[in-house]
Amino acid sequence: MALLKRHKDSHKGDNGVVLVVGGSEIYSGAPAFTSLAAYRTGVDIVYTATPRRAADIVATFSPEMITIPLLGKFLDKMHIPVIEEYLEKVDVLAIGPGLGTEKYTMQACRDIISKCNVPMVIDADALKALAGNLKILKNKECVLTPHRGEFEIISGGQKAVEENVRKFTAGLSEKNIVTVLKAPVDIITDGHRIKKNTTGNPGMTIGGTGDTLTGIVAALIAQKVNLFDAACNAAFINGKAGDLCFSEKGCGLITSDIIEKIPEIIKNL
Repeated sequence: MALLKRHKDSHKGDNGVVLVVGGSEIYSGAPAFTSLAAYRTGVDIVYTATPRRAADIVATFSPEMITIPLLGKFLDKMHIPVIEEYLEKVDVLAIGPGLGTEKYTMQACRDIISKCNVPMVIDADALKALAGNLKILKNKECVLTPHRGEFEIISGGQKAVEENVRKFTAGLSEKNIVTVLKAPVDIITDGHRIKKNTTGNPGMTIGGTGDTLTGIVAALIAQKVNLFDAACNAAFINGKAGDLCFSEKGCGLITSDIIEKIPEIIKNL
């Protein structure tokens, strides 16, 4: 994790800029967790693009939040020009947390992924948008972060076991795509190498812990960590932060607790 050390003469933005696209009228916490986790992992700037009602709520999480309010209740194709404008300013796109699965939202999500020219972390509902549309990942750099059910959706019903995850990832790309299967023992693979992460605990079944993983991965990539190492480190950091919270609060831990422990885990690595 020495790669996270900053140069003493660095300026705002030099240590990573992330765009989070997520949230909806129904789910506002998810993009907030992703953005806060990215901040706590050390990036300088996080933009959070989310429907206006969610944006108002996201802004209350912290004064550091920079929201991009989008008209309407869900992501739609009319928002794509605004998102494209911000993609020119960032190092990484994190897309999916809390988007919802409206048909037009799924299409807008696919369009954004197709147009994106920076590395991506694709999570949650954005993964569902990929089902039957994996060809849009050609020549893209991205980390996919499915849980077991989402893996079965995007893989066409394959069982979420180690070798299937490896083969699925190998079939997408020679080197530019990494899959993190979120499970009691996380499986991280680029289609060739496989790593397993054993940090984490049953207290992390609460909503939001996957969103924090997405933010950590995005932040590490924005700080120039390669995709595979970013995914491996993020899985460890997220689980270890959860373990520390679990030792203090048991099953009463909440996602905000985990986010606050991220800097401590990184500092002690």
